[in-house]
Amino acid sequence: MQKLIFLLLITHISLAQAPPAKPRRIWLDCDIMIGMKDRTPREVDDAVALMMALRHPDKVQLVGISTVTYVNYGYDVTQKLLGWYNRDASGKPGRTIPVYRGSDTLRDIGRETDASRAMAAALRTEKMPILAIGPMTNVATVVKNHPELVSQIEEVVVCAGRTPGLPFKPGLEKISVGDYNFEMDPEAFRVLFESGVRVVLSGYECSVYTLLGRTDIEFLKTSKRPGDKWLYEQFRPWQKFNQTLFGIDGFVPWDTTPLGYLTHPDYFKYYTDIPVRINTRRSDTGGNGNKPYLEASTDYKDTKWRAVYAYKTLPGFEELVIEALK
Repeated sequence: MQKLIFLLLITHISLAQAPPAKPRRIWLDCDIMIGMKDRTPREVDDAVALMMALRHPDKVQLVGISTVTYVNYGYDVTQKLLGWYNRDASGKPGRTIPVYRGSDTLRDIGRETDASRAMAAALRTEKMPILAIGPMTNVATVVKNHPELVSQIEEVVVCAGRTPGLPFKPGLEKISVGDYNFEMDPEAFRVLFESGVRVVLSGYECSVYTLLGRTDIEFLKTSKRPGDKWLYEQFRPWQKFNQTLFGIDGFVPWDTTPLGYLTHPDYFKYYTDIPVRINTRRSDTGGNGNKPYLEASTDYKDTKWRAVYAYKTLPGFEELVIEALK
Protein backbone atom coordinates (compact mmCIF):
# COMPACT_ATOMS: atom_id res chain seq x y z
CA MET A 1 0.00 0.00 0.00
CA GLN A 2 2.81 2.41 0.92
CA LYS A 3 4.46 1.69 -2.43
CA LEU A 4 1.21 2.47 -4.24
CA ILE A 5 0.82 5.75 -2.36
CA PHE A 6 4.43 6.65 -3.15
CA LEU A 7 3.91 5.98 -6.86
CA LEU A 8 0.71 8.03 -6.92
CA LEU A 9 2.50 10.87 -5.14
CA ILE A 10 5.40 10.80 -7.59
CA THR A 11 2.94 10.79 -10.51
CA HIS A 12 1.08 13.76 -9.04
CA ILE A 13 4.30 15.72 -8.53
CA SER A 14 5.52 15.00 -12.06
CA LEU A 15 2.20 16.10 -13.54
CA ALA A 16 2.21 19.27 -11.45
CA GLN A 17 5.71 20.10 -12.64
CA ALA A 18 4.98 19.38 -16.30
CA PRO A 19 5.45 22.51 -18.40
CA PRO A 20 2.24 24.00 -19.82
CA ALA A 21 1.45 23.09 -23.41
CA LYS A 22 2.47 25.72 -25.91
CA PRO A 23 -0.36 27.50 -27.75
CA ARG A 24 -1.00 26.28 -31.28
CA ARG A 25 0.09 28.80 -33.87
CA ILE A 26 -2.77 29.09 -36.35
CA TRP A 27 -3.81 31.06 -39.41
CA LEU A 28 -7.30 32.61 -39.37
CA ASP A 29 -9.16 33.06 -42.68
CA CYS A 30 -12.54 34.75 -42.25
CA ASP A 31 -15.36 36.63 -43.96
CA ILE A 32 -15.86 39.13 -41.16
CA MET A 33 -18.73 41.57 -41.85
CA ILE A 34 -19.76 42.89 -38.43
CA GLY A 35 -21.01 46.47 -38.64
CA MET A 36 -21.07 46.64 -42.44
CA LYS A 37 -23.82 48.97 -43.62
CA ASP A 38 -26.54 47.15 -45.52
CA ARG A 39 -30.33 46.92 -45.74
CA THR A 40 -30.26 44.43 -42.88
CA PRO A 41 -27.76 43.82 -40.05
CA ARG A 42 -24.78 41.67 -40.98
CA GLU A 43 -23.62 38.54 -39.18
CA VAL A 44 -21.33 38.93 -36.20
CA ASP A 45 -20.02 35.42 -35.51
CA ASP A 46 -16.61 35.91 -37.17
CA ALA A 47 -16.00 38.79 -34.77
CA VAL A 48 -17.01 36.65 -31.79
CA ALA A 49 -14.61 33.92 -32.92
CA LEU A 50 -11.79 36.46 -33.34
CA MET A 51 -12.36 37.83 -29.86
CA MET A 52 -12.45 34.33 -28.41
CA ALA A 53 -9.15 33.48 -30.08
CA LEU A 54 -7.59 36.66 -28.68
CA ARG A 55 -8.93 35.79 -25.24
CA HIS A 56 -7.12 32.43 -25.21
CA PRO A 57 -3.44 33.16 -25.98
CA ASP A 58 -2.60 30.12 -23.87
CA LYS A 59 -4.33 27.92 -26.45
CA VAL A 60 -3.92 29.60 -29.84
CA GLN A 61 -1.66 32.26 -31.30
CA LEU A 62 -2.74 34.00 -34.49
CA VAL A 63 0.12 34.01 -37.01
CA GLY A 64 -1.93 36.03 -39.47
CA ILE A 65 -5.48 36.86 -40.50
CA SER A 66 -6.85 36.92 -44.05
CA THR A 67 -10.19 38.21 -45.26
CA VAL A 68 -12.46 36.74 -47.90
CA THR A 69 -15.60 38.45 -49.29
CA TYR A 70 -15.92 42.24 -48.81
CA VAL A 71 -12.19 42.12 -48.18
CA ASN A 72 -11.60 45.85 -47.82
CA TYR A 73 -14.29 46.26 -45.20
CA GLY A 74 -13.15 43.04 -43.55
CA TYR A 75 -9.60 44.35 -43.39
CA ASP A 76 -10.66 47.63 -41.80
CA VAL A 77 -13.00 46.17 -39.19
CA THR A 78 -10.48 43.48 -38.25
CA GLN A 79 -7.88 46.17 -37.62
CA LYS A 80 -10.43 48.04 -35.51
CA LEU A 81 -11.18 44.96 -33.40
CA LEU A 82 -7.49 44.17 -32.98
CA GLY A 83 -6.89 47.72 -31.80
CA TRP A 84 -9.53 47.28 -29.12
CA TYR A 85 -9.06 43.68 -28.05
CA ASN A 86 -5.56 42.50 -28.97
CA ARG A 87 -4.26 43.19 -25.46
CA ASP A 88 -2.14 41.32 -22.96
CA ALA A 89 -3.19 40.62 -19.37
CA SER A 90 -2.02 44.07 -18.27
CA GLY A 91 -4.05 45.82 -20.94
CA LYS A 92 -1.08 46.76 -23.09
CA PRO A 93 -1.17 46.16 -26.87
CA GLY A 94 -0.44 42.55 -27.74
CA ARG A 95 1.91 41.19 -30.36
CA THR A 96 1.32 42.47 -33.89
CA ILE A 97 -1.04 40.28 -35.92
CA PRO A 98 -0.84 41.06 -39.65
CA VAL A 99 -4.05 41.20 -41.71
CA TYR A 100 -4.27 40.52 -45.46
CA ARG A 101 -6.93 41.00 -48.13
CA GLY A 102 -7.94 37.92 -50.11
CA SER A 103 -10.56 37.05 -52.72
CA ASP A 104 -13.60 39.30 -52.92
CA THR A 105 -15.33 37.40 -55.74
CA LEU A 106 -15.26 33.78 -54.46
CA ARG A 107 -14.97 32.68 -58.07
CA ASP A 108 -11.25 33.09 -58.65
CA ILE A 109 -9.44 30.08 -57.20
CA GLY A 110 -5.82 30.29 -58.29
CA ARG A 111 -5.62 34.09 -58.48
CA GLU A 112 -2.93 35.18 -56.06
CA THR A 113 -3.81 37.86 -53.51
CA ASP A 114 -2.04 39.41 -50.56
CA ALA A 115 -3.80 36.80 -48.42
CA SER A 116 -2.74 33.75 -50.43
CA ARG A 117 0.84 34.99 -50.72
CA ALA A 118 1.09 35.66 -46.99
CA MET A 119 -0.50 32.34 -46.08
CA ALA A 120 1.91 30.48 -48.36
CA ALA A 121 4.89 32.36 -46.91
CA ALA A 122 3.82 31.46 -43.37
CA LEU A 123 3.44 27.79 -44.30
CA ARG A 124 6.92 27.73 -45.79
CA THR A 125 8.22 28.78 -42.38
CA GLU A 126 6.24 26.39 -40.17
CA LYS A 127 3.49 23.80 -40.08
CA MET A 128 0.19 25.04 -38.74
CA PRO A 129 -3.57 24.53 -38.88
CA ILE A 130 -5.77 26.92 -40.83
CA LEU A 131 -9.00 28.02 -39.16
CA ALA A 132 -11.15 28.93 -42.17
CA ILE A 133 -14.55 30.29 -41.09
CA GLY A 134 -15.69 31.74 -44.40
CA PRO A 135 -15.75 30.47 -47.99
CA MET A 136 -12.61 28.48 -48.84
CA THR A 137 -11.38 30.49 -51.85
CA ASN A 138 -8.20 31.82 -50.23
CA VAL A 139 -7.21 28.44 -48.81
CA ALA A 140 -8.00 26.64 -52.08
CA THR A 141 -5.78 29.09 -53.96
CA VAL A 142 -2.82 28.22 -51.72
CA VAL A 143 -3.50 24.50 -52.10
CA LYS A 144 -3.91 24.72 -55.88
CA ASN A 145 -0.94 26.99 -56.58
CA HIS A 146 1.42 25.50 -54.01
CA PRO A 147 0.76 21.75 -53.71
CA GLU A 148 4.18 21.37 -52.09
CA LEU A 149 2.77 23.22 -49.06
CA VAL A 150 -0.14 20.84 -48.43
CA SER A 151 2.02 18.79 -46.07
CA GLN A 152 2.67 21.99 -44.08
CA ILE A 153 -1.04 22.38 -43.34
CA GLU A 154 -1.76 20.36 -40.21
CA GLU A 155 -5.51 20.61 -40.84
CA VAL A 156 -8.11 22.98 -42.21
CA VAL A 157 -10.91 23.56 -39.72
CA VAL A 158 -14.04 24.89 -41.43
CA CYS A 159 -17.58 25.95 -40.60
CA ALA A 160 -19.49 23.87 -43.16
CA GLY A 161 -20.94 20.45 -43.94
CA ARG A 162 -23.86 18.32 -42.80
CA THR A 163 -25.07 14.76 -42.45
CA PRO A 164 -27.35 13.63 -45.32
CA GLY A 165 -30.78 15.19 -45.35
CA LEU A 166 -30.19 17.45 -42.35
CA PRO A 167 -32.17 20.68 -42.88
CA PHE A 168 -30.62 23.94 -41.74
CA LYS A 169 -33.53 25.39 -39.75
CA PRO A 170 -32.30 27.54 -36.85
CA GLY A 171 -34.47 28.73 -33.98
CA LEU A 172 -38.11 27.66 -34.17
CA GLU A 173 -37.43 25.92 -37.50
CA LYS A 174 -39.53 28.33 -39.51
CA ILE A 175 -37.31 28.54 -42.59
CA SER A 176 -34.34 26.75 -44.13
CA VAL A 177 -31.02 28.49 -44.71
CA GLY A 178 -28.09 27.42 -46.84
CA ASP A 179 -24.66 26.07 -45.96
CA TYR A 180 -23.27 29.49 -46.81
CA ASN A 181 -19.52 28.93 -46.61
CA PHE A 182 -19.74 25.85 -48.81
CA GLU A 183 -22.36 27.08 -51.25
CA MET A 184 -20.54 30.33 -52.01
CA ASP A 185 -17.59 28.38 -53.49
CA PRO A 186 -18.19 24.61 -53.71
CA GLU A 187 -15.23 24.17 -56.05
CA ALA A 188 -12.89 25.41 -53.34
CA PHE A 189 -13.96 22.52 -51.12
CA ARG A 190 -13.39 20.12 -53.99
CA VAL A 191 -9.82 21.43 -54.33
CA LEU A 192 -9.33 21.00 -50.59
CA PHE A 193 -10.53 17.40 -50.42
CA GLU A 194 -8.76 16.34 -53.61
CA SER A 195 -5.46 17.56 -52.14
CA GLY A 196 -5.70 15.06 -49.30
CA VAL A 197 -5.28 17.70 -46.59
CA ARG A 198 -6.90 16.86 -43.26
CA VAL A 199 -10.28 18.63 -43.02
CA VAL A 200 -12.40 19.21 -39.92
CA LEU A 201 -16.06 20.04 -40.56
CA SER A 202 -17.73 21.92 -37.70
CA GLY A 203 -20.88 23.57 -38.99
CA TYR A 204 -24.62 23.82 -38.44
CA GLU A 205 -25.27 20.51 -36.69
CA CYS A 206 -22.60 21.15 -34.07
CA SER A 207 -23.43 24.81 -33.52
CA VAL A 208 -27.18 25.27 -33.75
CA TYR A 209 -28.04 24.87 -30.06
CA THR A 210 -25.43 27.38 -28.90
CA LEU A 211 -27.33 30.65 -28.57
CA LEU A 212 -26.38 34.09 -27.30
CA GLY A 213 -29.54 35.85 -26.13
CA ARG A 214 -30.25 39.43 -25.11
CA THR A 215 -29.22 38.99 -21.47
CA ASP A 216 -25.95 37.34 -22.51
CA ILE A 217 -24.69 40.55 -24.12
CA GLU A 218 -26.32 43.14 -21.85
CA PHE A 219 -23.04 43.77 -20.00
CA LEU A 220 -21.54 45.20 -23.21
CA LYS A 221 -24.10 48.02 -23.17
CA THR A 222 -22.81 49.49 -19.91
CA SER A 223 -19.15 48.46 -20.16
CA LYS A 224 -16.52 51.21 -20.05
CA ARG A 225 -14.06 49.16 -22.09
CA PRO A 226 -13.28 50.67 -25.51
CA GLY A 227 -15.14 48.81 -28.24
CA ASP A 228 -17.76 47.10 -26.08
CA LYS A 229 -20.56 49.58 -26.75
CA TRP A 230 -19.85 49.39 -30.48
CA LEU A 231 -20.05 45.59 -30.26
CA TYR A 232 -23.38 45.83 -28.46
CA GLU A 233 -24.68 48.14 -31.18
CA GLN A 234 -23.89 45.44 -33.76
CA PHE A 235 -24.92 42.38 -31.72
CA ARG A 236 -28.34 43.65 -30.65
CA PRO A 237 -29.71 44.42 -34.15
CA TRP A 238 -28.40 41.04 -35.32
CA GLN A 239 -30.30 39.35 -32.49
CA LYS A 240 -33.50 41.18 -33.41
CA PHE A 241 -33.06 40.32 -37.08
CA ASN A 242 -32.64 36.67 -36.14
CA GLN A 243 -35.87 36.90 -34.14
CA THR A 244 -37.67 38.13 -37.25
CA LEU A 245 -36.28 35.26 -39.33
CA PHE A 246 -36.14 32.38 -36.87
CA GLY A 247 -38.44 33.32 -33.97
CA ILE A 248 -35.68 33.52 -31.34
CA ASP A 249 -34.24 36.74 -29.90
CA GLY A 250 -30.58 35.80 -30.12
CA PHE A 251 -27.95 34.51 -32.49
CA VAL A 252 -25.90 31.38 -32.97
CA PRO A 253 -22.14 32.14 -32.90
CA TRP A 254 -21.50 29.59 -35.64
CA ASP A 255 -17.81 30.25 -36.12
CA THR A 256 -16.92 29.64 -32.49
CA THR A 257 -17.34 25.86 -32.76
CA PRO A 258 -14.58 25.37 -35.36
CA LEU A 259 -12.39 27.56 -33.16
CA GLY A 260 -13.48 25.41 -30.22
CA TYR A 261 -12.02 22.37 -31.95
CA LEU A 262 -8.62 24.05 -31.51
CA THR A 263 -9.13 25.67 -28.09
CA HIS A 264 -11.57 23.42 -26.21
CA PRO A 265 -11.86 20.10 -28.10
CA ASP A 266 -13.31 18.25 -25.10
CA TYR A 267 -16.56 20.21 -25.44
CA PHE A 268 -17.53 18.48 -28.70
CA LYS A 269 -18.43 15.08 -30.10
CA TYR A 270 -16.83 14.03 -33.39
CA TYR A 271 -16.99 11.38 -36.07
CA THR A 272 -13.46 10.68 -37.28
CA ASP A 273 -12.38 9.56 -40.73
CA ILE A 274 -15.94 9.82 -42.01
CA PRO A 275 -16.51 9.68 -45.79
CA VAL A 276 -17.51 12.96 -47.43
CA ARG A 277 -19.23 13.67 -50.75
CA ILE A 278 -20.67 16.59 -52.69
CA ASN A 279 -24.21 15.61 -53.67
CA THR A 280 -26.57 17.52 -55.95
CA ARG A 281 -30.34 17.60 -55.55
CA ARG A 282 -33.28 20.00 -55.29
CA SER A 283 -32.59 23.13 -53.29
CA ASP A 284 -34.01 23.14 -49.77
CA THR A 285 -33.97 26.94 -49.54
CA GLY A 286 -36.61 27.73 -52.15
CA GLY A 287 -36.88 27.76 -55.91
CA ASN A 288 -37.15 24.88 -58.35
CA GLY A 289 -33.48 24.34 -59.12
CA ASN A 290 -30.84 22.01 -57.75
CA LYS A 291 -27.88 22.86 -55.56
CA PRO A 292 -24.80 21.08 -54.15
CA TYR A 293 -24.66 19.70 -50.61
CA LEU A 294 -21.47 18.90 -48.68
CA GLU A 295 -22.41 15.76 -46.75
CA ALA A 296 -20.67 13.26 -44.48
CA SER A 297 -21.86 9.68 -43.93
CA THR A 298 -20.46 6.26 -43.10
CA ASP A 299 -22.78 4.93 -45.83
CA TYR A 300 -20.67 6.49 -48.58
CA LYS A 301 -18.47 3.77 -50.08
CA ASP A 302 -17.59 5.47 -53.38
CA THR A 303 -15.50 8.42 -52.17
CA LYS A 304 -11.91 8.79 -51.04
CA TRP A 305 -12.64 12.06 -49.25
CA ARG A 306 -12.47 11.88 -45.47
CA ALA A 307 -13.01 14.35 -42.64
CA VAL A 308 -13.40 14.81 -38.93
CA TYR A 309 -17.04 15.82 -38.42
CA ALA A 310 -18.23 17.66 -35.30
CA TYR A 311 -21.84 16.75 -34.61
CA LYS A 312 -22.54 17.89 -31.04
CA THR A 313 -21.56 20.66 -28.62
CA LEU A 314 -21.52 19.66 -24.96
CA PRO A 315 -22.78 21.80 -22.04
CA GLY A 316 -20.45 24.57 -20.92
CA PHE A 317 -19.12 25.80 -24.24
CA GLU A 318 -21.72 28.54 -24.50
CA GLU A 319 -20.46 29.95 -21.19
CA LEU A 320 -16.90 29.94 -22.55
CA VAL A 321 -18.04 32.01 -25.53
CA ILE A 322 -19.81 34.54 -23.31
CA GLU A 323 -16.82 34.75 -20.99
CA ALA A 324 -14.57 35.50 -23.97
CA LEU A 325 -16.55 38.68 -24.61
CA LYS A 326 -16.03 40.00 -21.07
